[in-house]
Amino acid sequence: MSITQQYFLDAYRARQAGEPAPPAPGVNDWQVVREWRDRREFRAAVAGRPAHGPLRLALGRWLHRRQRSTR
Repeated sequence: MSITQQYFLDAYRARQAGEPAPPAPGVNDWQVVREWRDRREFRAAVAGRPAHGPLRLALGRWLHRRQRSTR
């Protein structure tokens, strides 16, 4: 049974029982990815490891701009 078939079966059963339908597959995927990334960055910060990726680039731009404006 595919995930779509399972969703339709669950939605049908919920409707028959008068309950709200479950969320469609894939609705919360990006939220899960963001939460996982935030948790990973938090654990890295607590462990004292430097930031990586977009966070580090944003901090670098912010610090570079502040140093330039103080001169």
